[in-house]
Amino acid sequence: MIEKLESVLESLCCLDINEPVLAGVSGGADSLCLMDSLAQAGYRLTVAHLNHGLRPEADSEAERVRKYARKLGVEFIGERVDVAAFMRNEHLSLEEAARIVRYRFLFSMATQVGAQAVAVGHTADDQVETILMHLLRGAALAGLGGMQYRTIPTAWSNEIPLVRPLLGTWRVEILGYVVSRGYEPVFDASNQDVMYFRNRVRNELIPALESYNPMLRRNLWQMGGILREDYQFIQEHVQAAWNACILKSGDHYLVFARSRMLEQPVAIQRYLFKKAIEGLQPGFRDLDSLTLERACRFLTSPTRSRNIELTNGLVLSQRDDALIISARGINPSSMETAEIQPGVNLVLEVPGTLRMPGGWVLKSTIISNSREHLAQIQANLDPFQAWIDADMLVPPLSVRSRLPGDRFKPLGMKGHSMKLSDLMVNVKLPQEARPGYPLVCGICEVDGSEELLWVPGFRQSDDCRVSSETQRIIWLILKKVKPED
Repeated sequence: MIEKLESVLESLCCLDINEPVLAGVSGGADSLCLMDSLAQAGYRLTVAHLNHGLRPEADSEAERVRKYARKLGVEFIGERVDVAAFMRNEHLSLEEAARIVRYRFLFSMATQVGAQAVAVGHTADDQVETILMHLLRGAALAGLGGMQYRTIPTAWSNEIPLVRPLLGTWRVEILGYVVSRGYEPVFDASNQDVMYFRNRVRNELIPALESYNPMLRRNLWQMGGILREDYQFIQEHVQAAWNACILKSGDHYLVFARSRMLEQPVAIQRYLFKKAIEGLQPGFRDLDSLTLERACRFLTSPTRSRNIELTNGLVLSQRDDALIISARGINPSSMETAEIQPGVNLVLEVPGTLRMPGGWVLKSTIISNSREHLAQIQANLDPFQAWIDADMLVPPLSVRSRLPGDRFKPLGMKGHSMKLSDLMVNVKLPQEARPGYPLVCGICEVDGSEELLWVPGFRQSDDCRVSSETQRIIWLILKKVKPED
């Protein structure tokens, strides 16, 4: 098992054995197996245990996990939370309240100890149950693929991934392993309570379905793996469509170009709406296909209704060519920008920080290329962040206003260029903001020409884009700060 997991930890979870990992350990067989496997494989491990305070034996179970961690010679962090009180205050089910409290705790502790990832003990059996639960809820391709070995960003962190090393390991293997290692797993009687949806799937539905096909679990697990690969392939096309359609976004809204959305196949439209909703509502778990269909119908409606309620407090509205998804009561306004005077060239060192008029700060950082960083780039919803291939440019970068004849190659348009003035019209940038709007430029390493790299808040250039061959990346972040900052 250790040899099998070492390969999974490196190739699928993308963990560095030299960096710390935080493991959530409840004391059940699955999490004990995870804890022991990580320790045996040589990872710098911190064990985190959350006492939900729901059962009389919870305190003794927490002490048992602490002793096991001490025996392995790894760090232990324990905390007790009144989940029942949280459930009542937030009007949640007990199951959902426990999940939220647990992950908040795990990611908080991971940040505290500087962990590269949070590891949890979901197994192949859990994967099968999850796929069936998603099927019963009417999930689409992403849900039917089940859980990922590595997920980033999550509802709890944009920087720290959630990893599930045991997704390819069956519970019967895990039980054999923990017994052979001398552990006494905690038995949680609530796992047998069919009041909970997952337990009904585990204890009633799966045994019934296995009477039709004894290979049900294996088949569903294999299907999930195939569908995840299909989903990843589709997401590459979705990201290209996203880059072509997105105009701007904020903390509580996103704006698409309706005309470009209409150019996309309906299947891609659904994924764009899904990506937008999930970005605005991290952790929202009840997005269904009916919501996405309603959004697609609104997009193509000949009556061009002003707005509709979408889901979970989000509103979908149209204004000219702008298709807006926003929190109820939010009215997305034009970006307040720094105004760069004609003829002024501001210098941005790499790495470095540039303070601009209007309280705006532009920061550049050099990072190395990695799977994690590529995943972060693909998942980004913030138009005030950009990533550029550092080795294609001669530092420093510069920030200036537009010049006559400026042209731009928007990312996602396959290298085709357009007039910068046309882009500003297309993204509905107010006319009064156009003359002094800040543009990030750089000198091309090949021929010494100036390249327009980024129109902050709107589009990044195809020039110097990050690819799998990129070695070093310039990460740009533009934000408005308070005067005291």
